[in-house]
Amino acid sequence: METNQEIISDLKGLVNIVNDGKEGYASASEATDSGELKAVFLKYSAQRADYADELKAHIAQHGGDSDNEEGGILGVLHRTWIDIKHALSSKEDAAILSAIETGEKAAIEKYDKVLDDYASHLDHLALLQRQRTGILEALKEIETYRLRLVR
Repeated sequence: METNQEIISDLKGLVNIVNDGKEGYASASEATDSGELKAVFLKYSAQRADYADELKAHIAQHGGDSDNEEGGILGVLHRTWIDIKHALSSKEDAAILSAIETGEKAAIEKYDKVLDDYASHLDHLALLQRQRTGILEALKEIETYRLRLVR
């Protein structure tokens, strides 16, 4: 079983990835001209902010704190990649959606890694599973939008 510090570390890693998503979706909402996509991106940016708050509450329950509001280095790189892809692509929205898919798949992998050690995370297992499901549902919606654009 993991120590309390390792549990806190796992949860902080998830805070980073959901904040990456929050920032990525916010950047995407600014990059698109589509009102429909802008609304979807803002919805998921707000969802990720809520996820971060929930995770921070569990970090606090374990005696830790997380003041991260902006994500990790991977989030910065992911947002930069969205900006580059946006600037170079003739199908801007399709490129943005593809970049978001990459970020969502990375988030799911991060959740899966933490959930693999479910015994250490029993007190917040349902929360982690619910958040992972929300990210997967977002990924499916984003994929649907991208597929519509590339047809």
